[in-house]
Amino acid sequence: MTRVLIPTGALGLGYDRAALARGVANGPDIIAVDGGSTDSGPSYLGRGVSKYSRASTKAEWRDLMLARAEAGVPLVIGTAGTCGADAAVDWLYEITVELAAELGQSLRVARLYSGQNAPELTRALAAGQITALPAAPDISADILASCTNIVALAGAEQIQAALATGADIVIAGRTTDTAIIAALPLQNGDHAGAAWHGAKVGECGAIATTNPASGTIQIDFDASGFVMEPLGKTARATPYTVSAHMLYENSDPFILYEPGGHLDVTGAQYTALDDRRVRVGGSVWVPGPYTVKLEGARIAGYQTVALALLRERRYVAAAREWADMVIAETRAKVGARLGLAETDYDIEIRLIGVDATLGALENRRPLPAEVGALGIVTAPTEALSAEIGKFLNPYLLHHALTEDEPMPTFAFPFSPAEMQRGALYEFCLNHVLHVQDPMQAFRLTVTEVKNG
Repeated sequence: MTRVLIPTGALGLGYDRAALARGVANGPDIIAVDGGSTDSGPSYLGRGVSKYSRASTKAEWRDLMLARAEAGVPLVIGTAGTCGADAAVDWLYEITVELAAELGQSLRVARLYSGQNAPELTRALAAGQITALPAAPDISADILASCTNIVALAGAEQIQAALATGADIVIAGRTTDTAIIAALPLQNGDHAGAAWHGAKVGECGAIATTNPASGTIQIDFDASGFVMEPLGKTARATPYTVSAHMLYENSDPFILYEPGGHLDVTGAQYTALDDRRVRVGGSVWVPGPYTVKLEGARIAGYQTVALALLRERRYVAAAREWADMVIAETRAKVGARLGLAETDYDIEIRLIGVDATLGALENRRPLPAEVGALGIVTAPTEALSAEIGKFLNPYLLHHALTEDEPMPTFAFPFSPAEMQRGALYEFCLNHVLHVQDPMQAFRLTVTEVKNG
């Protein structure tokens, strides 16, 4: 049997310290925590930085390092620093070294790097070793070269290689969310289907319970299944909460693809052991070709934003008509004065309180008290984005619905009204790389951190 303690769904979200202490007292074999995902968009991967603050990350990592020392087991984090880029791995390693000095801990730290080299991927593309996933964009050598960061998603085998170094702490770059949980149960010979299924259920901590905010859970894996137990005092696992998590970030409620095969839970059985714990059996692991998913981000332009607030009822009611007029007037001026075609840049106005989230798909149309008109300019250079933003400014402030009415004045909450967002990043890879050796696309570095 293998017991995995999962403190939270992601380092940086916070967790229940009392629940963590209960988990440590239960004698886990490993502590596994996720560090991020693509949920927050491409900018973090593009820039190679963490979404979460350094101070928050350090505070939460500190308690996990103390928990690891008390339990005497490895501590593993996947997708370090939100995006799993090499720079984010080094960022968390620096925090780890600082904390080790402050806590007087001597550690063996393994860093698993997931960053990819564009020229090598170009050769793999030419050799037919990269396959597009459904709805993937077209790629080329130029697109690969334009990426500021490309990562491959590590699976269980790469985490096992890191653990085999005898590391006290494993800081992994981009991994599948399940890999850090499934790795040790698989290594210990526990049921493969259960290892991957339990890892999927546990990837987000207590989300698969009645109290998602409680954070900490433990999963026991054995030769035929797994048991999921929340450690927060008010949290419960039920067959419903556990089975439903297969649909989380997964289009198929029965199949989950991972490096080297896929999980099939069609025949899984969920049994409540009591009012808190659920046992699951019947999951099947189906081996397949060994591939690792690639993610890449590149600069798609530069953005300037400006926000104006509309409160006059006539303008609130006609906000979309007004916004379309502002866009048209701005485009006309940009074309006349900068000589740019409309395809050379983009302007949009999102109406906060009306349709900013869903756009044309919005089907609820109550009249709000006020509307925020968020103008967004995207252009090939930062200077051009700023210049077009200045063209947009007077229209957001004063544009009238008709020619024969007094000039209106709307509210700018900031001065200057235009704000530079800098580079806009986009994901441009949704492909898998075929590898002969699971470590082929990854690198391991082991460091002895000495204190005392």
